Amino acid sequence: MPRRSLRKLPAGLDLSGRLLSFDQLPDPWSGEALFGRAAPLEIEVGSGKGLFLSAAAAADPAADFLGIEIAPKYAAHIAARLVRRELTNAQILSGDAHRLFYERLPDSVVRAVHVYFPDPWWKARHKKRRVMNERFVAAIERVLSAQGRLHFWTDVEEYFRTTLELVAEHSRLAGPLPVEEQPALHDLDYRTHFERRTRQSGLPVFRAEFRKR
Repeated sequence: MPRRSLRKLPAGLDLSGRLLSFDQLPDPWSGEALFGRAAPLEIEVGSGKGLFLSAAAAADPAADFLGIEIAPKYAAHIAARLVRRELTNAQILSGDAHRLFYERLPDSVVRAVHVYFPDPWWKARHKKRRVMNERFVAAIERVLSAQGRLHFWTDVEEYFRTTLELVAEHSRLAGPLPVEEQPALHDLDYRTHFERRTRQSGLPVFRAEFRKR
């Protein structure tokens, strides 16, 4: 499904402290320097409109959440959502997830990595652009702390099967662990906006969870 257009952001809205560029990340990495405290860290790859990031941060104020969104307009939209909801334990990085994992994150610093409905890059010649590849799977395992979790959801069965094979072949993560679909209690009781659209269209969602041994 194509992305829908976004509403125009209010003029003068201050996104500082929520919207990050790669150059603003701590180097060397420090979650405490980024959020101003020591707390468990979870990372979402491809945050879309920010429904998961904002909901997770609101539900777990004792943890910190870093989203990554490659589309600048969407990253700004997410930052505005975080500002409006006064969520100080979530920030959004406007940039490439691969660069964050390969160049900045050290070993064993992330409690969970969330990858929901990544772009499937349908054409065979474009599949090399998929976020889930051999190197990235290995990087996810490296940055996860002991018993850390990888959550992967997609509505593309071929991408799901391919990712299960990648994780099995290029990591020692335990899984896939089953994830049951929960009934939505209200119109926004979904992990992401894309899950909402997919399920309301009557299409299946393929879910898996993996755990670092």
